[in-house]
Amino acid sequence: MPRNQAITSFSQDLYVSHSQIFTYQSCSLKYRFHYVEKRKAERISINLPFGKAIHAALEFHNRSLKAGRNREPLNALVETFEVVLNLELEKHAGTPIIWKKAAPDKPGALAMGHSMLTAFYESIDLSGYAVVEVELPLSARLYTDEGLPTEFMLVGILDLLLMDENSEAVVVDNKTAAQPIAQQTADDDNQMSAYAYLLAANKYVFPTAPVKCRFDVLRKLKTPKLEHVHTTRTAQDRRRFAKIANAVLAGIDSGNYFPQPGWMCSDCSYQNACKAW
Repeated sequence: MPRNQAITSFSQDLYVSHSQIFTYQSCSLKYRFHYVEKRKAERISINLPFGKAIHAALEFHNRSLKAGRNREPLNALVETFEVVLNLELEKHAGTPIIWKKAAPDKPGALAMGHSMLTAFYESIDLSGYAVVEVELPLSARLYTDEGLPTEFMLVGILDLLLMDENSEAVVVDNKTAAQPIAQQTADDDNQMSAYAYLLAANKYVFPTAPVKCRFDVLRKLKTPKLEHVHTTRTAQDRRRFAKIANAVLAGIDSGNYFPQPGWMCSDCSYQNACKAW
């Protein structure tokens, strides 16, 4: 086992997710509080339960398509969203919620969710695609820059895997956001690089082939809308991701944790702990 206990161990393998890697890159001190010390959150942004509820509704929609059924009616998606949002808020009962302009309170969050799902339902078009998998769990060995296997397995769950008219895989990640995702941001996103690494390692694409990726972004606007941002990940991108992942794991194992002030601080669940550090 590595010295820090945040890396999950199953059998003889050590498992790490993109979420852990992203958290350490963004703020290693937050990583320590959340994954190592497992501290209770001081507060929770509404974005977290809201995003999980939207995600559950979209998963419900996509699973129906994969099963070959007609897509579920809009009201069924909205009901799924409402049930999951209520469950998530109950789970965090007693923890202060950071409400947002788009969701200033629970009724506002429910109304925004309804509007966003309506925009999704009216805009989504998967004609020309086959739904291959929904919520696809994958794992793959991480390798060093020299091509040697490490003790770590990368794990991840892909929101949606499609097959296009050219019989090429397209990985889709669902996002909710107030702001649009810039093309450069999409091209640099390590989450998609992690997914591409997992797809190639599990032979969904040829080892040297590029992987088609797409962000489906539901915008939190007065009139919500669905936006698609396309990007690709090459074999070189996947190797670079593995190099980043191994560097992060080395930092975690050495116990290097320090604050990284930035735009994410306003929603951080550990502000008081950070100030007291």
